[in-house]
Amino acid sequence: MNGLADMYTTVDSTIPDSSTFKEHLIHLSKRDRCENQVTLSREERRRRRRATQKYRTAHATRERVRVEAFNVAFSELRKLLPTLPPDKKLSKIEILRLAICYIAYLNHVLDV
Repeated sequence: MNGLADMYTTVDSTIPDSSTFKEHLIHLSKRDRCENQVTLSREERRRRRRATQKYRTAHATRERVRVEAFNVAFSELRKLLPTLPPDKKLSKIEILRLAICYIAYLNHVLDV
């Protein structure tokens, strides 16, 4: 019986109390995070940063501004091109092709 009591005492002495155990877990967690940051590739760190809500919101805002500027530039180019009827709706590719043809025509007129 005495051997059994010694065994329990040994087991109990290896189990830390709850506060020490929590501190140990926190320390391990911090260490793991530091080790993960060191071992993560540049691409993985970039992927994790881009996964945050703040980053996605900022990116979406920048993309909206970029697309809006792009569309404004197309509409201004469209106003400079002659078409029949003048208010005809053109796709972006049609605007670019018409601009190419119009520039070629203007070059031809200048060369003559």
